[in-house]
Amino acid sequence: MNSIPSIWFIGMFSGLIWFCIGISDMQTPMVEVCENAKDDDGDGLIDLNDPDCDCPVIEPISLIPNPSFEKMNCCPSDRSQLYCADTWIQASEATTDYLHKCGWFGWPHLQPPLPIPDGEAVVGFRNGRFGNNNSEPGWKEYTGACLLSPLKAGTTYRFRFNIGFLDGIISPSTNVVFYGTTDCVNLPFGKGNSGFGCPTNGSGWQELGRAPVSGFNEWIIVNLTVTPTQDIVAIAIGPDCVNLSASGDIYYFFDNLILADQRTFDFEIAAVAHPCAEEFALQIPAYDSLQYQWYKDGIALVGENKPKLQVKTGEGNYQVRVLSDDQCKVTKPYAHRIPVSYNEINHVICKDDIYHFQERRLNKSGVYWDTLKTKLNCDSIIKLNLRVADDEYDTVSVKIFPGEFYQIGRTRYRQAGGYNAVLQSVFGCDSLIYLDLALYQVYVPNAFSPNDDGSNDHFTIFGGDDLVLIKNLQIFNRWGDMIFQQKAFAPNEPSNGWNGQSNGKPVQNGVYVYKVQLIMDDGKERQLVGSMTLLK
Repeated sequence: MNSIPSIWFIGMFSGLIWFCIGISDMQTPMVEVCENAKDDDGDGLIDLNDPDCDCPVIEPISLIPNPSFEKMNCCPSDRSQLYCADTWIQASEATTDYLHKCGWFGWPHLQPPLPIPDGEAVVGFRNGRFGNNNSEPGWKEYTGACLLSPLKAGTTYRFRFNIGFLDGIISPSTNVVFYGTTDCVNLPFGKGNSGFGCPTNGSGWQELGRAPVSGFNEWIIVNLTVTPTQDIVAIAIGPDCVNLSASGDIYYFFDNLILADQRTFDFEIAAVAHPCAEEFALQIPAYDSLQYQWYKDGIALVGENKPKLQVKTGEGNYQVRVLSDDQCKVTKPYAHRIPVSYNEINHVICKDDIYHFQERRLNKSGVYWDTLKTKLNCDSIIKLNLRVADDEYDTVSVKIFPGEFYQIGRTRYRQAGGYNAVLQSVFGCDSLIYLDLALYQVYVPNAFSPNDDGSNDHFTIFGGDDLVLIKNLQIFNRWGDMIFQQKAFAPNEPSNGWNGQSNGKPVQNGVYVYKVQLIMDDGKERQLVGSMTLLK
């Protein structure tokens, strides 16, 4: 067991004091006892789920001020307005963009993936400007900040942040680089030269760390471990120094930039072994001066008071309460989920043949299930669709949605029409099938005009008799906020659907995104996502 420095621990928990009061079973409970898995005060809440057991969550405090860009000096109205984000510095002459839901949220084709990792603001940056016969590969945009306190030489720090990607053309795989300087006067760099490129093209800057990253219409978390050789007082983050070539702008997003001493990240629960392995455990650092108590879904695991927990209680959200004298904190929840793999097998056999499915001998058409254990003791669920060739229909009539397919043997059919298909099993039997394939007909308007003139006043879904039910219709504005939802209503009714209002008030003209779940006559649920225009 290690001995944690008392000054560091007190600093980590400064100002946050919580007293745990034990109450004997012989007394009438007045407050919740926080480690016995009982509802002691009779309020229906147990242990950490009870406000009586409230403890602050252990989390790193970033040395970067305003790490999620939420504190504002102003609401951005256009691009290049990083000055609206409190304390942040436009590090390069090539300007980054400040996006906030209160105002400007990017160009229509360059808006961040939703949801945003933390809050309502992000920063967007380019790695070169391209197109229109005016390419500038040296146009590299960087965001910078003076730190709340310096990174000390020889001390190990972790830099954890979110980076957002659009599609593979706008946001290809890249290297994101973390730069540092020993003097805040070096911010900004490359003044007057928008093609200056990365900060190390000049003096006073050094590369602290880099990470290769990739994604597709998503946010990913990046972790960098850095040990500076000099005291660092200011930082910049953005692309590497390599000039690229492209047909259009290359663009990414930043959010939630947490830079802190590596040790402050140590009190995050870590997994030991694979989740399906018998030796699977959870642990946090062990210190002689601390007391530990494990919880699952907020309820104490009685007797589990060591830094390492051998998990025998199944899936759930696990936490540790850490006590030092009269100070108390809890870790962020660790979501323990046991992975399950699914595999579907489609197989055809000849009449009178046998198919061996695990320990069963099958000779009839049907759907069969079995569950196996992988090498790591995880469940692997297998679904077998078995067909006996003699049981095949001469004609198969099927409807599918655009984008779906119907498969016979190794061939997938996607277009409406009639097809002759021959199945030949591994046993050498043939079966001739005529496939009559049709497409479901569903019409989603691309515009509507809610002006109460009795025509096209609602946005709704239309289709043939094979469209049974609109299970759920959701409408989103350009910031990704859901402004309307209606469930379980009939299609083809002009008075059903969205009337162009939100919370009883008409919304502005513009483009809105819809997401609709449909139930077709085959009983299956389909989902459509698209956009339409509201015009009054």
